[in-house]
Amino acid sequence: MITVKRDLAPRRRLPKTKKPLSLRRYEATVGFIFLLPWLLGFLLFKAIPILAALGFSFTNFNMLQPEQTQFVGLANYITFFKDTAAGASLFGSISYFILSVPLEMGVALALAAIFSSDRLKGKRIMRTLFFMPSIIPAIAIFIIISGLISPTSGWINRLIIIPLHLSRSLPLYNLFPIILSLWTIGPGFLIILGAMQAVPKELYEAARVDGAGPVNRFFSITLPMSSPAVFFALVINMISAFGGVALLDRGLSYSQSLSPMEGYISQQMFSFMRLGYASALAWVTFIVVMTITALLFRSARYWVHFPEERSDEEI
Repeated sequence: MITVKRDLAPRRRLPKTKKPLSLRRYEATVGFIFLLPWLLGFLLFKAIPILAALGFSFTNFNMLQPEQTQFVGLANYITFFKDTAAGASLFGSISYFILSVPLEMGVALALAAIFSSDRLKGKRIMRTLFFMPSIIPAIAIFIIISGLISPTSGWINRLIIIPLHLSRSLPLYNLFPIILSLWTIGPGFLIILGAMQAVPKELYEAARVDGAGPVNRFFSITLPMSSPAVFFALVINMISAFGGVALLDRGLSYSQSLSPMEGYISQQMFSFMRLGYASALAWVTFIVVMTITALLFRSARYWVHFPEERSDEEI
């Protein structure tokens, strides 16, 4: 009979070695570290003030008398529907969006189509010149253009209105926000230009073989392949149309025909010190912007071409 002796001595466990991080996890960690400053800034200067404004919108908070703050529920929102000046300001912002955004998108598309041509010379310098106005402060642009359209000393008044004996009551000042919007087409222009330059050249060569002309190639190939960038620029321009014209009324008296909703909110907050009502107006504007954004995303399925989604559907 054979007996097997068992070693009753405890076995030594080898020390556990740390597994090396995978490449994907390493990239995610590094990316989070780089995003951390932006996330902290977003929380401190965006998310917390937005949530605080939501809380203030249900109170009658007055910055001169904060100790008399009381909870008023939906009273500020009910006041908005009774305030004709607030309705006129919101209508002015929507009108500015309807007039300025199509103009911005049309000019940006035209410039991107021109700059995507291989025959154009000096594209780097011209591209920089078209982008430079978008980094100039809005208040500087306001002073420049208001000087041009001044009814007494402006160059437009001297070179056009007086020589042609036109009336000085032309609505040039009312068109000022629309003119100003063309100064900030640089980011959208570069985004669309990058998308157009990324279109495969093989598609254009195949279209030329089939006899397609430049116009047909633009609407059949360039525009559909660049539609995601166009959609992104459209959403960004829409948001800036409601919130990017705040400087137009700084230092100016409020007028229903000139001020957008942003100016009316600034007046209620800094002139009348009605922080509660101004917060309610800001949230009404936010709801309007989010509604329009949701409609744009809803319509994107009909005109925006996403190659990844199309390939997944075919599989």
